[in-house]
Amino acid sequence: MNTNTIGFVAAILTTVSFLPQVLKVWQTRSARDVSLSMYLLFSLGVALWLIYGVFIQSWPIILSNLITLILASIVLAMKVKFG
Repeated sequence: MNTNTIGFVAAILTTVSFLPQVLKVWQTRSARDVSLSMYLLFSLGVALWLIYGVFIQSWPIILSNLITLILASIVLAMKVKFG
């Protein structure tokens, strides 16, 4: 197993882990228990990882952080909309 395969598997697992949160907030229309500051800091960190991935041209880092940033942004938007 090469390092890119390990990276892609890790990326898939960590990225998919955000789907339950997105689905729960969407279904309940409530984000009351979601920490706005945590998601803001997390999203900033993910954005920086994405930039880093672009600089080093690492597709596992780029794709996983792009998708994770999209999912975290959805949760942030729902936090603002649903509280």
